[in-house]
Amino acid sequence: MNTVKIQNAILSGDYSFAEIAEMFNMAVSEVNDIYEYMVEDMNDFDDSMDGDFDSAMASAGFGTDEDYGYYGEEY
Repeated sequence: MNTVKIQNAILSGDYSFAEIAEMFNMAVSEVNDIYEYMVEDMNDFDDSMDGDFDSAMASAGFGTDEDYGYYGEEY
């Protein structure tokens, strides 16, 4: 069974689960199981650092301003 091709068919939205099952000579319940696994896997995705400049720079080896002793202007 080529799971990646089945997942791509599901993600395309062009086919029903019954059509995908027929294309890959499998039961509809198996296609549904693959879909459920995909949904579960997507829900477990950790995007806590996604798009956060400061987190990206810190993980790239560049600390935050506070790491270098700068805490803002003192007046």
